[in-house]
Amino acid sequence: MTSSADTVFLGGTIFHGPCSPPRRGAVAVTAGRISALDQAAIDSIGDDTRVIDIGTGLLLPGFVDAHVHPIEGGLERMRCDLSAQRTAAEYLDAITAYAASHPDLPWIIGGGWQQSAFPGGTPLASDLDRIVPDRPVFLQNRDHHGAWVNTAALRIAGIDGSTPDPADGRIERARDGSPSGTLHEGARGLVAHLVPADTSADTATALRTAQAYLHSVGVTGWQDAIVGEADNHSDTTDAYLDAVADGSLVGHVVGALWWERDRGLEQIDELIDRRDRIAGRMEAIDAAGGGAGTGTAGSFTASTVKIMQDGIPENRTAAMIDPYLMVPDSADPQPASPASPPAPHPVESGISFLPPALLDEAVTRLDAAGFQVHIHAIGDRAVRESLDAFDVAVAANGRTDNRHHIAHVQIVHPDDVPRFAALGVTMNAQALWATWEPQMVELNLPLLGEERASWQYPFGDAIRAGAMLCAGSDWPVTTPDPWAAIHVAVNRTLPTDDPDHNPRPLNPAQSITLTEAIAAYTAGSNRVNHRDDAGTIRVGAVADLVLTDRNPFDGQAADIHRTRTLGTWVGGRRVFTAESGSSALRQAQGPGTSESGLVALRQAQGPGWPNLRHAQGPGVPAPEPSILRQAQTPGVPVPEPHHPVAEPVEALSTVQPIEQGTTS
Repeated sequence: MTSSADTVFLGGTIFHGPCSPPRRGAVAVTAGRISALDQAAIDSIGDDTRVIDIGTGLLLPGFVDAHVHPIEGGLERMRCDLSAQRTAAEYLDAITAYAASHPDLPWIIGGGWQQSAFPGGTPLASDLDRIVPDRPVFLQNRDHHGAWVNTAALRIAGIDGSTPDPADGRIERARDGSPSGTLHEGARGLVAHLVPADTSADTATALRTAQAYLHSVGVTGWQDAIVGEADNHSDTTDAYLDAVADGSLVGHVVGALWWERDRGLEQIDELIDRRDRIAGRMEAIDAAGGGAGTGTAGSFTASTVKIMQDGIPENRTAAMIDPYLMVPDSADPQPASPASPPAPHPVESGISFLPPALLDEAVTRLDAAGFQVHIHAIGDRAVRESLDAFDVAVAANGRTDNRHHIAHVQIVHPDDVPRFAALGVTMNAQALWATWEPQMVELNLPLLGEERASWQYPFGDAIRAGAMLCAGSDWPVTTPDPWAAIHVAVNRTLPTDDPDHNPRPLNPAQSITLTEAIAAYTAGSNRVNHRDDAGTIRVGAVADLVLTDRNPFDGQAADIHRTRTLGTWVGGRRVFTAESGSSALRQAQGPGTSESGLVALRQAQGPGWPNLRHAQGPGVPAPEPSILRQAQTPGVPVPEPHHPVAEPVEALSTVQPIEQGTTS
């Protein structure tokens, strides 16, 4: 007799993975893994089985965020959080209110402001001085590549007109050379090292806050893109290990150890030692029955090294092959007129934080030591230098299974797109950024020009060339909600009533299908995290699962962003339930108590899901079939991808913010 399952999901549509279309079925979970599918899952329902009706939603593998800063995101939500505001006046009002409500804080710290809210993307210290004259202020911008500071902070740091720019950053200056209040990249460190350090209690609370928020949007695991002392980041290693030991960390986390760019190859031995010490502590926690009996021991590994190779184009620190087209003066910007095109600046081609020869040697040695290398590269020169380094590593070490990846990949020279597949390097996509939002239009386009702007976020070309994709949010830079990013990956626009909506799709030929986008966030990101037993729904896989309020394959492409998480399970354990979805997540005790779901399932059984209800829109060319093969069974052909209708952008609607959910 078949043993009873712990939980059975039935009565609706299931996305098993990238190699089969969504279809109706059932999924049984036993002891944290998927134990049966379809009729076998139904047959495993026993007296103590929880039966969950999928209804009109979609059951799919849990999302894995392959590039995120959760503790930083949690801390930012606890401090002067400017992510909900959009204009300079709104930022100043929020800062005023926060300072007034925290009169005893020695510093005002936080972040989340958008560069596009200020002329030239550079706010002024004088504006902060009017509202907080007596305490230092340090506020990172939305993408965490710049900081807005007041005069008190500049004074404490000893920054004045005679202070030189650091090698890896720039002090924004007024025409007389005095600092104006914005610090770019490494220049942030001139003040950041003076900001009070995060306490262990702060980071523990931030991790719990962040994890609950990530669970609420269906994220079941992640790769923390900075673990170590970096800029104003505190080393969060102990926060993770303590959370494993007390059972509060749920799911699998990979920590990317920070490469200190002001040092050299001597740090490799230290990184190896840190990795081994962390592994040793994990073994000790496991041996002691760690995880408070929750089975989370082994949930944190430090098998990756993060290298930041460049900055961002908005502040001209992204490393470019050719110079930026215009270099505005923040105090008196003089953009070129259409009749007088801007001339290239002779020195403004961005910053390669690691010289190419050092990057080649570092990547080669890290690869040989068994590390995965995770590189931040935004400009086309940084992307090329990163690919060159992986090429050198392959020549020296042969092919390894370290599963290297390059994050952000904003501007990729067309000659370099096929190299991702050729070298086996995964493209780590932050798809939400692939749209003409104000920062792109007002700050990037004038610096890049139309040709290089057309090279941005080439996800479609990468997949057609055979590259593997994973996906991440870079939260707190932008929302961690995967459906917001998936919406843009498919549509290449934000929803129409999003305040930053632009009706012009960004390079629409680079859109990818809904199947490809979900696969990147599930199978692709699990693969990068070396979790080959997760990311698809198949017998034996880890039961990291998400149930949504609707089936986006049954709707229009314009409505993808409306998808919301009803429930999240990690290793078969429910960690999030949406209050509004409690009725949809009803639990029936014993076989037959959800008979309507059983009948609906049996009626749908047969040769596949009959109709995906998405005809290709007139005049819209069908993309090439996906070659995402990270979860493919050997010998099984890749199916034709599902192509949603290319809806008019006027039909889109806004992404509503999702508040932090509760766990159960």
